[in-house]
Amino acid sequence: MKIIRIETIPVQVPLHPERAIRSGRGNHLVSPFLLVKVHTNEGIIGLGEVSCTPGWSGEDQVTAEHFIRNFLAPLMIGENPLNIEVLTQRIQKRIAHNTFTKAALEMALWDILGKVAGLPVYHLLGGPVREFVPTKFSVTGVEPNKAAEIAAWAVEQGFSKMKLKVGTGHEEDVARVKAVRKAVGPAVKLGVDANGGWSPRVAVQTINRLYDEAGIYFAEQPVPALDMTWLADVRGKVPVPIIADESLNTPQDAMALVRTGAADVLSLYVGKGGGIGPARKVAAVAEAAGITCTVGSNLELGIASAAMIHLAMATQGIGAEEYPCDILGPFFYEDMLLQDSLPIKGGEARPLERPGLGVELDEQKVEHYRVR
Repeated sequence: MKIIRIETIPVQVPLHPERAIRSGRGNHLVSPFLLVKVHTNEGIIGLGEVSCTPGWSGEDQVTAEHFIRNFLAPLMIGENPLNIEVLTQRIQKRIAHNTFTKAALEMALWDILGKVAGLPVYHLLGGPVREFVPTKFSVTGVEPNKAAEIAAWAVEQGFSKMKLKVGTGHEEDVARVKAVRKAVGPAVKLGVDANGGWSPRVAVQTINRLYDEAGIYFAEQPVPALDMTWLADVRGKVPVPIIADESLNTPQDAMALVRTGAADVLSLYVGKGGGIGPARKVAAVAEAAGITCTVGSNLELGIASAAMIHLAMATQGIGAEEYPCDILGPFFYEDMLLQDSLPIKGGEARPLERPGLGVELDEQKVEHYRVR
């Protein structure tokens, strides 16, 4: 089997405007993507997806397509797609960054391998370590009353854990979290995610206050990803676990976070590290260090959401039961562009029990949302 062609398709699917993400890092109001199809000479096609939101992934549709066409596809065409590790290493070394672009190609290779083997990807990764992937909802950083409405809606959908976007201002953050706590009651577990929007001093003050007044149970990326010792300093002064997100991309970042004592939990992505395999290496570092991981999100569409589910289904180092994953696309987009919906509901995500990633694109929907 050989790779004969790599096809790229730019699309943009509207977000539900009332749930679009606003946080301390900025606003995520539009989500462009680049869909990837890796074609083989045996007619099997692997699917991948690039998140093209520059403020989060640092990439856009133009850069992703450019790097695939001019740098990465030439490394892959003519090669056996089943040699995932060899091709992943070539991709990683060819360009320095653009990990979400690399991840799209890597997840497409896993999709091909699963289709050849007749097995879902999570079985190729060692088999299930859980029946389903526990998930939490993410409440955008809007005014308190609106955030409370969204949180109450999320509870109606079945979510018992959620995080709130903060980092928009100390008093505003406190008011938002307290309004949500009042709306959802004491049984729902609440965390906060500042996306690096606080200074160390403000982070300590705000986290302690939110713990006392609203009973939060974790704080995600309270300070910017500039110096890991800032995270460590905050962690030593607050009573809740600290989750590292923007500070973590590579296994080397994971080792540095462990050495500095900067985090209790690591938020890994399929996209941030360059694929399913690199994400599992981060989880292995965490597991060896005695800490755990969760799966974060860049608000993925259907293909990447499926990849995230397979990753979490088969990775022991992801502690999804305690720190649920952010696999939430159907709650944020008007469509996921798939022929069949992923089994995602409030608090639970499951894979489609089919070979590979288990998903196929609805080509009519792809054409409808194609960027021309």
